[in-house]
Amino acid sequence: MLVYPNAKINLGLFITDKRSDGYHNLSSLFLPIPWQDELQIEQADTFSFSSSGLAISGNPQHNLVVKAYELIKAAYGIPPVKIQLHKVIPMGAGLGGGSADAAFTLKALDQLFELKLSEQKLMEHAADLGSDCPFFIKNKAALVSGRGEMLDYDFDFKLKAQLLLVKPELFISTAEAYAGIKPKPLSRPLETILKASTAEWRKELHNDFEASLFPLYPELANIKQKLYEAGAFYAAMSGSGSCMFGLFKEQPEQPEEFEGMQTIILQLKI
Repeated sequence: MLVYPNAKINLGLFITDKRSDGYHNLSSLFLPIPWQDELQIEQADTFSFSSSGLAISGNPQHNLVVKAYELIKAAYGIPPVKIQLHKVIPMGAGLGGGSADAAFTLKALDQLFELKLSEQKLMEHAADLGSDCPFFIKNKAALVSGRGEMLDYDFDFKLKAQLLLVKPELFISTAEAYAGIKPKPLSRPLETILKASTAEWRKELHNDFEASLFPLYPELANIKQKLYEAGAFYAAMSGSGSCMFGLFKEQPEQPEEFEGMQTIILQLKI
């Protein structure tokens, strides 16, 4: 079985308070985007996991794809599989690539072994793997709250734009990103901010991680400024970084300053 886990971006990312369990509550709009990994799963005599494309650091046994398989195996007694992941979505970028890989593994195993799990059950399993994982089960635009597991798909949101993503040679861990965060309540609901004209987003639609990470990595602030100079009507960092993105009404031209960085232009229609 061959599936294509996709990335996401955040429109707004507000860290509103710290919870008693050590996590943070947030408010954001997650949008799926068509930047995809390639994940192949098939039955085998023994379990194996391999990867190609972008190099994945760390112990392969700690990969979320492997953890997703182990979770389903423990819960439903499925037999061994061979998993091949071709990595395209950059890591440490705030694009949710690892979470998408895990969620798509759950969905693929459900189909491959005809487990007939409900969408809700898949989302519960995904939540055990990581805060962003449940989003990729439905894989639709959603208002996100709690630690990332509370998803609202009923918000009427539409967006048609050209999306330019810029990933510098910079890895930011989630722990590093949260280390400088100072939670504060939203001045008004995210839904209200998003319903305003896109011309107003630049004033109120923020990613709270930028305030602490931009002083440490001024190149990120520079990329954001260059995106606006190139004509973006909105630009921001996605998730906890380090990928920056700009939204454009027309096909953008990539500034020369982005040479040497990983860039891609995608059509976004929500």
